[in-house]
Amino acid sequence: MADKEAGGGDPGSRETAPTSAYSSPARSLGDTGITTLSPSHIVNDTDPNVSEQQTFLVVVAIDFGTTSSGYAYRFTKEPECIHVMRRWEGGDPGVSNQKTPATILLTPERKFHRFGYAAGDFYHDLDPDEAKQWLDLGKFKMKLHTTGDLTMGTKLTAANGKKVKAREIFAYALQYFKEQALKELSDQAGSEFENSDVRWAITVPAIWKQPAKQFMRQAAYQAGLASPENSEQRIIALEPETASVYCRTLRLHQMTDLRSKGGGDGGSSRDTVGGGVAQAKEHIRRNRQSRTFLVENVIGGIWSELEEGDKYVVVDSGGGTVDLTVHQIRLPEGQLKELYKATGGPYGSLGVDYEFEKLLCKIFGEDFIEQFKIKRPAARVDLMIAFESRKRAAAPDRTNPLNITLPFSFIDYYKKFRGHSVEHALRKSNVDFVKWSSQGMLRMSPDAVNARFKPTIDSIIEHLRDLFQKPEVSTVKFLFLVGGNAEAPLLPQAGQAGLGDKCRVIIPRDVGLTLLQGAALFGLDPAVIKVRRSPPTYGVGVLNRYVEGKHPPEKPRGKDGTHWGPGGFDKFISADQSVALGELVKRSYTPAKPSQLVIVINIYSSELDDVSFITDPGDKKCGTLRLGLTGASSTNVPARREIQTLMQFGDTEIKATAIDIATSKGVKGGIDFLNY
Repeated sequence: MADKEAGGGDPGSRETAPTSAYSSPARSLGDTGITTLSPSHIVNDTDPNVSEQQTFLVVVAIDFGTTSSGYAYRFTKEPECIHVMRRWEGGDPGVSNQKTPATILLTPERKFHRFGYAAGDFYHDLDPDEAKQWLDLGKFKMKLHTTGDLTMGTKLTAANGKKVKAREIFAYALQYFKEQALKELSDQAGSEFENSDVRWAITVPAIWKQPAKQFMRQAAYQAGLASPENSEQRIIALEPETASVYCRTLRLHQMTDLRSKGGGDGGSSRDTVGGGVAQAKEHIRRNRQSRTFLVENVIGGIWSELEEGDKYVVVDSGGGTVDLTVHQIRLPEGQLKELYKATGGPYGSLGVDYEFEKLLCKIFGEDFIEQFKIKRPAARVDLMIAFESRKRAAAPDRTNPLNITLPFSFIDYYKKFRGHSVEHALRKSNVDFVKWSSQGMLRMSPDAVNARFKPTIDSIIEHLRDLFQKPEVSTVKFLFLVGGNAEAPLLPQAGQAGLGDKCRVIIPRDVGLTLLQGAALFGLDPAVIKVRRSPPTYGVGVLNRYVEGKHPPEKPRGKDGTHWGPGGFDKFISADQSVALGELVKRSYTPAKPSQLVIVINIYSSELDDVSFITDPGDKKCGTLRLGLTGASSTNVPARREIQTLMQFGDTEIKATAIDIATSKGVKGGIDFLNY
């Protein structure tokens, strides 16, 4: 194999590596250069310490959702019990609120004030002019998914138009959950619970790009949940994976099978679907009052129908995104293997909210709706909460209208803005499927309500149909529908009608809490996911010796007169490649010059598999390993000094290490997508 030089950035003896995405080949030929040992030393191994875990008294899982959030916990000495958080401040006293709206309120000085129901209640009670000074932020999680150039400086826009750093908001939210959970644990135990007693498992969508996942890790550090030195205290749990972990524990009475009970042929008749959905809703109703859920540390009853190697799909349909994972179960232990890379898209219930807002614009005018959101921000929050609570009552067989209360502030401001009443606007709008009720409500026909869901549900079903065309997915036995969207009957009905002939469509009993419970299980045993697919390709930047006809004609010249080609991409692992938990990929290099005192290895990623150069489209610098080479006597250093570079894969976080074999000195680093 031809010698290669793996460059840092500036190859001189400067103490700081550059932060640009690419380095000029001509600048990669200095004292920091390394070349590949011949033959190249490539080893795939598994870290024997990957299963070693620090002992914690309890795992607290935080489901940080787009529309609602919550936490659950599981004591290490009581693993069969998962406890869902107690009643939230400000919630409806007649409802068991197992989650709270993902809304945060900051003071005019931009300090944290309240979260969830309490934030909405306080904001609602403010005078409209005073409310304009406060910063209300809701459903802000999607910003991490939609921002292509995410950094730690990315900002969010509050309802009043003011901007605030996203990292501050996410850290405030996580700190709030931390304080709530520690207080509840202390009250339950009768003694003070310390943060060091807790392992935190934070859920994120699997389809998020790597920068978004890292952003959440950094927010957890800022919130004080863990520290970089004790990173194992904080686990990033991928949402469809946690749902999958929970689904594998289900007993037959804990789920609803939407197929025909009699035929077992995947039929999708309206009667069968309606009966199945009604059964699922009854399960949800009965269990909303419970705050402790029992699970068994064995594989659930549904797996009695599975054989070694059978596959299933989990569809997590939440507020912002739909996240899908394809798993294969390993019996009898029930360990899971990811068969196909995480997939999905922005098909969450926010799409339903968007369709409702479009309808309001059609009735009342887009200019009014935009001004209403600016001038009456608290009333706008009230309106969307009213729609959120009512839209869950949508059903394919519903016959009576759905009533949505309009806030008085909406009605009053519209009359001032237009000079006539809301009722007059409805009469003139030609929208005959929405009527006005004298009780201050919009009365939407069942078909009109269902139409708000149609674009979102159609996108989900189309995505699933495309997924089922993949060879890895074509033979799945079960499709589990979880997440808030699966609580309303429309998505399960569409799933059964569109995919019931391909597999059995299953709804867990406590479908809205599946992620929370699965994250609590995962936090206690992260090794349950044995094999994952690598989202990007990872490698290091290298310089190949120039080969005429293979490389472009540019010929940067090194200090020793050697000709080098353009910066190459020396691949460690490919996108969508299967990697076992803790799998180590090792490469050995040697300094380009015996006199070198330091080497710099730049790590790159790409969404593509076929990558040749670090300047290919989509390549991104995402890490640097800088290792000093002093400390070894000349008699102990071989002619070609070995620098072993390792990357560890298979976890939700990638780790990199470089070791000088002559001195056993090493340097560790994580993959960083936010600071390069």
